[in-house]
Amino acid sequence: MNIEKTLSVQKRAHSGKGDSGRLRSQDLIPGVYYTAGGENISVQAPKAALEKLYQEVGRTTVFNLEIDDNGSKKTLPALIWAVQRHPYKKRFLHVDYYGVDLEKPIKVEVPVEFTGTAKGVKLGGTLEMYREVVRLCAKPLDMPKKVVVDVTDMDINSSIMVADLKLPENVSAVFDQNYALVSVLLESDDDASAEGEEAAAVATEAAAS
Repeated sequence: MNIEKTLSVQKRAHSGKGDSGRLRSQDLIPGVYYTAGGENISVQAPKAALEKLYQEVGRTTVFNLEIDDNGSKKTLPALIWAVQRHPYKKRFLHVDYYGVDLEKPIKVEVPVEFTGTAKGVKLGGTLEMYREVVRLCAKPLDMPKKVVVDVTDMDINSSIMVADLKLPENVSAVFDQNYALVSVLLESDDDASAEGEEAAAVATEAAAS
């Protein structure tokens, strides 16, 4: 598998809050590239190019980071490791890039996508989803962009556990104890009674106030 995407960035000599704000005013996003050997390189990326790349690769797909250091360029494989965003404008404030060794496994949080309609739901059950991501271990180029879980065959009182995942070759889930990703549950009479009592108590309190 080849690395398909490239992000071109420039090495920056200065850091700090003031410099970062100046860069963002110029539509440049400050960041740090952490090499596989432990070196830290401060960089700046064009806002539009970074946003487009992030939409395409997320935080699970390796891309080439081309670092321009005063005209001298080097290209290194990387992942987007951490993203800081503006609290309500949703724009990037800072990005950490993680350098990877393509021959060494890494551990990454990968999104889970649930598909289908469980047959247990059609029989009156409720689909309960517990995880949005799973931690996987694989070499960088083998890491999937997402894990798709088909719930169609799930019956009432059944669960899909992390150990049940059908993962690509050379990819494994990382966990200490087997845990449920999703279940189909049938509400018991006790649950329904408890919910009814809680609703009644809320209504009584509201009427008294």
